[in-house]
Amino acid sequence: MPVNDAVEGAADRPADAEEALPVNELFHSLQGEGKLAGVPSVFVRTSGCNLRCWFCDSYHTSWEPTHAWMGVDEVVDAVAERARTDHGRADHVVVTGGEPMIHDEVVDLLERLDAAGYHTTVETNGTVYRDAPIDLASVSPKLASSTPTAERDPKGDGEWADRHEDRRVDIEALARLVDAYETQLKFVVTDRDDVAEIERLVERVRAAATATVADSDVLLMPEGQTRERLDETRETVAELAAAYGYRYTPRLHVDLWNDAPGT
Repeated sequence: MPVNDAVEGAADRPADAEEALPVNELFHSLQGEGKLAGVPSVFVRTSGCNLRCWFCDSYHTSWEPTHAWMGVDEVVDAVAERARTDHGRADHVVVTGGEPMIHDEVVDLLERLDAAGYHTTVETNGTVYRDAPIDLASVSPKLASSTPTAERDPKGDGEWADRHEDRRVDIEALARLVDAYETQLKFVVTDRDDVAEIERLVERVRAAATATVADSDVLLMPEGQTRERLDETRETVAELAAAYGYRYTPRLHVDLWNDAPGT
C-alpha cells in the first residue's frame, strides 16, 4: 500500500521542511511494554497513521494528529539532550507513533541514531516495511477487534471502519519484518475471543517468513489506557498467555503513571 496516503496533517508541512518528521512527543521514560519493559529509553513519537484503532492510546497521532515539524538533525540533538540529563540516562531510543514507518525520513533518523550508538526499537503496526538499522522491531498487528465500527469509533461515525479493516494486516510486510529484524509480535487483547485470530495470524506469518517465530516472540498485552481499564483486562490476558504458551507483557507506563502524556 502507498505509505504516505494517510498522513493526516501532511498539508501543513513547511515548504522548506526537507528531511523533517511530524513529531508529537519527544521524552525520556521507561519502556512500558514488551521484552524491554523497564529499560530507560528516549521516545520519539511521530504523528500520522494509516490505521485507526478505536482504542488507540496515542489519539493525537492518529484520530486528531498534532505535531511540530522537526528536522532529522533536530530530533537527533533532542534525543541526545534527553539521553543524558540530571533526570535520567538512556542508551535506547524508541521510535513510535502513530505509525512511524509511513514516513520516508524515519530511515534517515534510524541511520543517524544507529551511528550515534543507540539501540533502536521501532513500534509499528506491521503494514509497512523499511530497510533501516532497527535493533528490535516491535510489531503490533491489529486484530478485527481493533476496527472502529460506528459503535466504537471515538468520533461516532464509523467512517474509518472499512479502510482500517482493509489495511490492518499485510502478511508480506509482516514476513519481511520478521526476516529482517529481531522481532516481537505484540498483540493488544481485548477479550478471550481475540486468541483464535492471533493463533491464525501467527501461523500465517510463520508460513510466509523464513525466520523462526517462537512462541516466546509472541506477546499478549491487555487493552487499556488507564489503570482502571487494565484492572478489568490484565488478569484475563495473563491467563491466556499462560494457557497458550505465549509471553505476557505489562503496560508499565500505565501502571506507574496512568494515562499521563510523556510517559
